[in-house]
Amino acid sequence: MAAPQKSEPIERTARTVAKHSRKVADSAAETKQSAAAIETSADLSTRLAADRNILAAERTYAAWVRTGLFALASGIGARALLAGVVPGWLVMADASMLIAFSTFCFGAAIWRQLNPGPPPPRPQLAQIPPAMLIAMNAFLGLVSVAALIGIWFGAPLASHLPPG
Repeated sequence: MAAPQKSEPIERTARTVAKHSRKVADSAAETKQSAAAIETSADLSTRLAADRNILAAERTYAAWVRTGLFALASGIGARALLAGVVPGWLVMADASMLIAFSTFCFGAAIWRQLNPGPPPPRPQLAQIPPAMLIAMNAFLGLVSVAALIGIWFGAPLASHLPPG
């Protein structure tokens, strides 16, 4: 009769160990699910950050091009508007510097867009094709050079003034 009394605490201990083992297994499963959810959330955050980087780079590119176009228009307008107000050499220097700055801006836009620094995470957004950016800015650069040539070697300002 002594044997049955010894087995009772052992069975109780075995049930307790089994119960704790199930709790540990359940806890491990919950931890695994939580880790997967955190990883999914981190992946989403990384993808969204990559998309924000793409959009920020495109805004920066647009700002450089906008500045270049403004400088080009200012250089062309400076020649027409400053004639007769300041000495001719100053008009030419001002217009030339503004147009040269526009050419710099078009080049800087491409350089900044194509060399953003360390590689960002893979974005979901499609980027503007680099070949299209290069072609557009090369064209704008040629327009700037043509405007510079037109300012230096074009018709004198007096021929552009209305009669009278």
